[in-house]
Amino acid sequence: MSKKGWFTDWFNSSYYHALYQHRDDTEALQFIHNLLAYLKPMPHAKMLDIACGKGRHSKALFDAGFDVVGIDLSPASINAASSMKTNGLTFSCHDMRETFRNNYFDYAFNFFTSFGYFNSDEEHQLAIQAMSNNLKEGGTLVIDYLNVSIVDSTLDLATETQIDGFHFQIKKWQDPLFLYKEIKVVDALTQEELGIFEEKVRKYTLHDFMDFMQKAGLTIVATFGNYQLDPFNPENADRLIIVAQKHLNS
Repeated sequence: MSKKGWFTDWFNSSYYHALYQHRDDTEALQFIHNLLAYLKPMPHAKMLDIACGKGRHSKALFDAGFDVVGIDLSPASINAASSMKTNGLTFSCHDMRETFRNNYFDYAFNFFTSFGYFNSDEEHQLAIQAMSNNLKEGGTLVIDYLNVSIVDSTLDLATETQIDGFHFQIKKWQDPLFLYKEIKVVDALTQEELGIFEEKVRKYTLHDFMDFMQKAGLTIVATFGNYQLDPFNPENADRLIIVAQKHLNS
């Protein structure tokens, strides 16, 4: 099975980091605060941030008093995140489809739709199984995913934006299985085309996740529909946030 995918080049490119540099850190920090208030982890609990990007969630978890490892497939992201490395906060380049540290972590997190990127259900099952393997018995997994029902009905077809000298032309579409985004990058000064990239996310529902979790020795114990942790309703929820627990003796 090939480990390459659209995410391998796109997430490691300077264009990706330019396009998404203005993500709302305040919202991310508030989500972490709300989540920790719900989970009530013990001090210095061991936490794994899966697909951590440049480490903003990892740093927030560390600042809240926990021992955190962030992993990501992108060397560029891990290189940037590693500038924050300190005792109790480390980063490593790693593929989420492979176990990072077996039966080690109290909590594992997968934030901001960092799932659904692979071509097959089998690869996604591998990723969920690896997440489970990383956890101690009784450990907790949190996945922050999109609500495909809402995305289906609010899909913007085309947008353009200019950031840091790059002109981004973005098209979105879908088929029965995936949501797609094409990003064409043009030099804003010379109009030279610099590259065309794709994002692709599988349209998984809560039912799909229940099946993945069950096969990986996990049970869903809570679902939320937004970063304020209101109950999940597929008809109007902004997000699908899943909290699952690893079975004892699994």
